[in-house]
Amino acid sequence: MENGSIQGGDDTLNPVTKDEKSWGWFAIFNVWANDIQSLFGYSLVASLFISYGVSGWTAFLALIAAALLVMFLVNLSGAAGERYGIPYPVFARASLGTSGAKLPAVLRATVAVFWYGVQVYFASTAIALLIRSVTGITGGTEMLGLDAVDWISFLIVWAFHIWIFWHGMDWVETFLNIAGPFVYAVMIGLVIVLWSKSDGQLLSQARTIFANPEGTWGTEINGFIAIVGTMVAYFAAVMINFSDFSRYAKDKNAMVLGNLAGLPFNMILFSALALLTTAGAAVVYGEKIINPTEIVGRTDSVILGIVAAITFFAATVGINLVANFIPAVNGIANLSPSTISFRKAGLITSGFALIIGGLWTSFISQFGISGFVNTLGATLAPLYGIMIVDYYILRKQELKRDDLYNMESGTYHFRNGWNDNALVAFAIAAVFSVATVWVPFLGQLSGYAWIIGAVLGGVIYFARCKSSHRV
Repeated sequence: MENGSIQGGDDTLNPVTKDEKSWGWFAIFNVWANDIQSLFGYSLVASLFISYGVSGWTAFLALIAAALLVMFLVNLSGAAGERYGIPYPVFARASLGTSGAKLPAVLRATVAVFWYGVQVYFASTAIALLIRSVTGITGGTEMLGLDAVDWISFLIVWAFHIWIFWHGMDWVETFLNIAGPFVYAVMIGLVIVLWSKSDGQLLSQARTIFANPEGTWGTEINGFIAIVGTMVAYFAAVMINFSDFSRYAKDKNAMVLGNLAGLPFNMILFSALALLTTAGAAVVYGEKIINPTEIVGRTDSVILGIVAAITFFAATVGINLVANFIPAVNGIANLSPSTISFRKAGLITSGFALIIGGLWTSFISQFGISGFVNTLGATLAPLYGIMIVDYYILRKQELKRDDLYNMESGTYHFRNGWNDNALVAFAIAAVFSVATVWVPFLGQLSGYAWIIGAVLGGVIYFARCKSSHRV
């Protein structure tokens, strides 16, 4: 086979070999540990306990329900990757076409590249905290909103990401396996520090968060649904490209067990630690603080500041590798599989990260980029529904792997490489998903937009395929 074939010379998108399928359940577990443990994830979970007007038990159960739902959805989207050893951009070819798959790959990669650059910046703030904790250096001349320490820290983190991916996926797996447990160890240590400072009042404060005497059944139910929707939306990007990770799983059992342990367990443990930390901060500092860096800053402990800086760095790099770097690299490589290698795609991603992260504080953060990114994210929802309906209902989980790499003919070439049925379904469903971001009276559906968009995309795709008698 030629022109984007399995023998095309680049292994970025090629099926992984049996020897490369080395990830056991613990590696899959740590994919989720790193995805959940980010600073943003902590703040999000902590805020859910106090922002929706529901009892802590309702919020806690909603988080568990969301984890179980996401687990079910990623088991669906990751099955093809595990079975055939293919990444997300190649899996998308079965439903969108060998050329049409470039559209979802580019959309996912665009979101990933943007957040990759931003997360490189956020990880650099942890290194800057470490440098300042050790040296006591503060202030200095700023350039583009960053002083010398900030720029040095940013370049260190930027180079560290390159160093990790340059050594291949084995190094990525190793880093995730180390970072996940380490972050938990430090979070438990922070809880112990707050427990000591609160004179044993931490648990009683936590109980007040779980109590909601003024809440009604209606409030509890609406809050439950809203929290589930929020968390599903939070994991939406990883759900669609989970085959990028599942293809490295040793077998289906490793993937399923890793998702079972990784999602519900991590969500329960991380949520419990977030609750206890928030409660401890409320006792010690008199307010409910949802930003862990602010809590660490108030402890006035140089040692804790150093340890926390390393922890926040590990957590942010971990989620960056999981949610941003890998999908960005695979999406970019899919634009020209025969010429763009894993390392070349990684360097392209890093180049964008240098620009986006370096300009974040002075320019990008002031332009309301969230609307742009949320719009791209909303367009991914119908693609999930289309891919799942195509794989499970229409193709009965059977793919012709060689044809997925045949860019000139074959089962998945459709009309000049594009599947019209999928494109129409995607366009119609994406209009609704994007409308929830921009149309005010649909704003209340924004928390559920991903699920509705996925279902709508899948239903329209199935109807068109059946009516045209062509998949």
